[in-house]
Amino acid sequence: MYLHKTALAMVALGTLGRLSAADTTPASQPDYVLQPYDLVRVVVFQEPDLGREVRLSPDTTLTLPLIRTVDLKGKTVREAQDIIRTLYDQDYLVNPQINITVLEYAKVSVNVLGAVNTPGSVLIPPDQGLKLLDAIAHAGGFNRLADRKRVKLSRTDADGKTATFVINADDIIQSTSLDQWPLQKSDVIYVPERLL
Repeated sequence: MYLHKTALAMVALGTLGRLSAADTTPASQPDYVLQPYDLVRVVVFQEPDLGREVRLSPDTTLTLPLIRTVDLKGKTVREAQDIIRTLYDQDYLVNPQINITVLEYAKVSVNVLGAVNTPGSVLIPPDQGLKLLDAIAHAGGFNRLADRKRVKLSRTDADGKTATFVINADDIIQSTSLDQWPLQKSDVIYVPERLL
């Protein structure tokens, strides 16, 4: 795994745990899967007129000079570079060198509703993910009426099918549940109120 120079220095100092997102450059993450609305910089070596900063469309495509629309759905940064290299190599350039850098990650969020102090949307950090209890904490935590034993998580898969899970948050808090429930884009967490 490639580590940014700053990260290598911090490993030597024993401070890697305090790295911020700004310390790890997106360019050092060739296996990052591109998402709709990511802002990327495409550089074609020695061809400045072909370079662009462009935001990916909702269907994860981008438009570049000469090769037009490129479909990058489900592709990593490395795979996107290979695809664009191949397209330019077919008709326009000889052995082009392509570099893609993610300048701004798309905002990916979950919704936390019900008996929490500040219900609403919670962003998932692109570099580390988010777990169920963390999302509830970002939404102000459980309010005094919350039924922590019947938290509902609704998740829609790629085929459009929705599954709902009932989770006992007290088990997670008391560490009797090994599953921490890492969240995915567009998950909905609903905390019901206790029956009084």
